[in-house]
Amino acid sequence: MSIGKFAAPLLLLGLLLSGCGGKDDPQSRLEAAVQQLQENLEAKKTAAVLDQLHKEFRAQQANDRDWAKRTMTLLFLRHKNVQVLALSKDSRVDATYRDKGYTDAQVGLTGAEGLIPDSARHYAVKLEWWQDDGEWKLARLEWE
Repeated sequence: MSIGKFAAPLLLLGLLLSGCGGKDDPQSRLEAAVQQLQENLEAKKTAAVLDQLHKEFRAQQANDRDWAKRTMTLLFLRHKNVQVLALSKDSRVDATYRDKGYTDAQVGLTGAEGLIPDSARHYAVKLEWWQDDGEWKLARLEWE
C-alpha cells in the first residue's frame, strides 16, 4: 500500500470542526481535543499530534505511534498544504464507559504543493478516544 493510503487517514484524525464553548463536561472536552488535533495536523505539528495519541494507539489494528510519526513526517514533506474537510461527523461520549469517546465521520482530504490541490480523497473514518489523566487521547483509528 502506498504511503498516501496510510498518511491520508492519519490526517483525517483532525477532521472534526466543533465549537467547544469553554465547557468542562466530557463531551465538550472531547470536541475541543478533536478541534486541537485538526489544527495541529493542518499546521503540520507532528510532536503536538503525537502528544494527542494514547500510548497504546493503533491504526487499522496494526500500526502504532512510531508508524504515525513516520507517516506524518513523510506526508508533511510531500505536501506543503494539507486540508481536512468534514463532510459529516458524529462525536459522542460512551454512556456506559465515560472514559471512552467515539467519532464517526465522512471526510475529504486534500494535499497541495501550492494553492491548487494535487491530491484529494474521501474516507469513512472511525476514531476511538480514551481519557488519560483527564485528557482525551486518540487510541484507535479505522478507515475505509
